[in-house]
Amino acid sequence: MASSQPVIQYFPMRIIRGKYQRRQIHAPANLPVRPTTDMAKESLFNILENQLDFPDIDALDLFSGTGNIAFELASRGCQSVLAIDQNKACVQFIKDTIKQLEMDNLHVIRMDVFKFLPGTPQQFDLIFADPPYDSNHYELLAELILESNLLKPDGILVIEHSANIDYSTKPCFSALRNYGRVHFSFFNKP
Repeated sequence: MASSQPVIQYFPMRIIRGKYQRRQIHAPANLPVRPTTDMAKESLFNILENQLDFPDIDALDLFSGTGNIAFELASRGCQSVLAIDQNKACVQFIKDTIKQLEMDNLHVIRMDVFKFLPGTPQQFDLIFADPPYDSNHYELLAELILESNLLKPDGILVIEHSANIDYSTKPCFSALRNYGRVHFSFFNKP
């Protein structure tokens, strides 16, 4: 007799370095996300390693989705990592993974990013934002983050986006890196 239970599909994510190096995390495939590819994530962290001392920083992961970037930051020993996402299933997956891996430096909040930005007094050394590629707020995102005073002096903002977004004329823009379909725009707060 065939089982009537639905088959749950998963997609794997890999933590590249740190305490949980090479750890595979299997996120449910039905989450409404597009995780950063391992190649792009590894390239991003190679750049960040040359600019940041992870154990000394506080990091913020906006539109966290599966928590792929947040898990990598926590694994590398950041003082604190805060993940923000409004999707209930994504937040629950991150909470479950935090508990499973005993990541005491990673916290997640279920909230709309655009409500979070103006409302928090905390500041961060690194902010990573990966909004949905069909977001209507891409044009304003860098300015909203920089104007909200969330970034510490000499802090770094990284926004992941598609090829049709151009941040090069925005204040504090410093570099663009692309890895296939994944593009990262970097901003440095003086």
